[in-house]
Amino acid sequence: MFDALIIGGGVAGMQCALVLGSGLKKPYAINKKVGVIMHQRSSHLQNALFNNVLGLPSGTLGADVLTAGKNQLTTNYPNITQIEGEKVISIAIQDDFHIVKTNKKEYKTQIIVLALNYAKPFLIKGLEAYLEPHQRAKASKNRIQLSNENYLVTEGVYVCGTLSGYRSQFAIAAGSGASVATDILTLWNNGEHSQVHDKI
Repeated sequence: MFDALIIGGGVAGMQCALVLGSGLKKPYAINKKVGVIMHQRSSHLQNALFNNVLGLPSGTLGADVLTAGKNQLTTNYPNITQIEGEKVISIAIQDDFHIVKTNKKEYKTQIIVLALNYAKPFLIKGLEAYLEPHQRAKASKNRIQLSNENYLVTEGVYVCGTLSGYRSQFAIAAGSGASVATDILTLWNNGEHSQVHDKI
């Protein structure tokens, strides 16, 4: 049983995991269990080249960001469970907990974070009622998003990255992942607004 399970290991998913990982030292989150299913094969970072992202040297390859992000997560927050080599097939949204089924296992979780790209086809069953045309992409591209209000799809289900309806920019995806993480931390903190800052 996870308290939060992130589906997707691209920029939005890993940024969400990093912020949640840093928040697990807080008293209200110290016993929380967080996992991330590291979908990366279909990430748009695989073919990306970055010259316009603050903090990344010009010429940084997206594929290198994927590798470095996994290493950063492992080194800084080893208590975040990284699930490799599994693909999500279906999600069952329930009242007490949600069930995420992969091609290998089944997981129970209180909170789901969907951090996948906005390309069709969307093959995860159980979310059909929330699929809609993407509001900030060219209609000719036939992109999709999950209906949401401030990243919340329905109780206990969040979405971030391009699947949340925002444009495909590294900084936007990372910001949406961080925003969802702080929303979850706030929820765990009984509604008291929360974020995590490291200081010198």
